[in-house]
Amino acid sequence: MDEMDGGNQTRASDFLLLGISESPGQQRVLFWVFLSMYLVTVVGNMLIILAIGSDSRLHTPMYFFLANLSLTDLFFVTNTIPKMLVNLQSQNKAISYAGCLTQLYFLVSLVALDNLILATMAYDRYVAICQPLHYVTVMSPRLCVSLLALCWALSVLYGLTLTLLMTRVTFCGSRKIHYIFCEMYVLLRLACSDTQVIHTVLIATGAFIFLTPFGFMITSYVRIVRAILQIPSASSKYKAFSTCASHLAVVSLFYGTLCMVYLQPLHTYSMKDSVATVMYAVVTPMMNPFIYSLRNKDMHGALGRLLPEKGFHRWI
Repeated sequence: MDEMDGGNQTRASDFLLLGISESPGQQRVLFWVFLSMYLVTVVGNMLIILAIGSDSRLHTPMYFFLANLSLTDLFFVTNTIPKMLVNLQSQNKAISYAGCLTQLYFLVSLVALDNLILATMAYDRYVAICQPLHYVTVMSPRLCVSLLALCWALSVLYGLTLTLLMTRVTFCGSRKIHYIFCEMYVLLRLACSDTQVIHTVLIATGAFIFLTPFGFMITSYVRIVRAILQIPSASSKYKAFSTCASHLAVVSLFYGTLCMVYLQPLHTYSMKDSVATVMYAVVTPMMNPFIYSLRNKDMHGALGRLLPEKGFHRWI
């Protein structure tokens, strides 16, 4: 059975990604805005990865995790924005059921991976400032690779768990998604079967995968601040804090936008949350390279060596 929408034929099993606005004029503007943001995000994160990979002075645990954070952000925006750009330029807004669940899986997994990598970076800063004499021994290459592997394993398991649970949800009636991608809460609002089990699992697993690392980061930074306050020299205090400033800024941006969307009951989730979703799905990955490159002298120098001198200074 087929249904007609916007003059184009779509299967009844398809979802319709209507995006933020259905106005043709606004869609044209949104296309160029999101295309620009996507290109800036891709170029910025690629430059971070290339700078770290090409400069041996940046082959340290902190930059190892930063390169993987940039790689995660690249995958994250590529999972959602290209499809959104196609929809903004096309009258056919359909996305298949399988395509929607695939997008959902990568979205959930990569958000979790971003969060876990930020937690490992907080641990790295804790060891560097609170146990500086043991830093090289503690943050060995083997431990760094093991921590990253654990981050990947947990995020993949988290994504698979929620996606498999979503395959048990029945959808009927309207399949219109007034969002830029297939998002968990939005899909649950469209369900006509009982979603109590998946909602309970969503809260329980979300508390583990997000709140546990967040609590770990808070604990780490409380100890870091205590250690910095005990440093007698003001210049040494500033230097120690400056190594954490970029990470703190990224953590604040990540959790601030994420909380705007998910710290609320399912029944209150509505269209107004689309702006917050755009913030964590598009703006945060775009801002991360700027935060780390402009406030970090080592990264600034590596980018300067990677790019032509004049071109680099124009870029920053």
